[in-house]
Amino acid sequence: MIRCAITDGSGVGDGVWRRADWIQVREKEMPARRLTEIVRGLTGRGPRIIVNTRVDVALAAGAQGVHLPARSPAPWRLRALTGADFLIGVSCHSLFEVARAAAEGADYVFLSPIFETASKPGYGPALGVEVLREVCGSVRIPVLALGGVDERRAAICAAAGAAGFASISAFAAFE
Repeated sequence: MIRCAITDGSGVGDGVWRRADWIQVREKEMPARRLTEIVRGLTGRGPRIIVNTRVDVALAAGAQGVHLPARSPAPWRLRALTGADFLIGVSCHSLFEVARAAAEGADYVFLSPIFETASKPGYGPALGVEVLREVCGSVRIPVLALGGVDERRAAICAAAGAAGFASISAFAAFE
């Protein structure tokens, strides 16, 4: 199971390094120069480093991937810049968005929100485990559950077919 810790501006503690397979650096307001410095300092320490939205920063800093919003350019359009080993993920909120991301060349998707969570208020009600199961069964790329997922709920998501989960709060105690 892939465990993806998402940063929230408070840094990445040693406990996160031991528990996460991927770390998504999600610092939306940080200037590119500072973000590049931070990402460069994180790479090569174990977990794969994924940069939120900023393909330029990810490439300049030596990260292993980028994570895009659902309405971003198609992943295949970025592949010529990134190379085949570079992960390109997409945030999705429906079966339609997941199918589109997979068809457009995404390597993985986050599906959210699976459970009720205060951090995803603008994305509608929780999708639930049955929708997660349907989505996982409909695509060949990894689907990571996001939104209200903790260690206990991660097992429920895995049983529904999720390849893993992503979270800010589930890793916060380990910073």
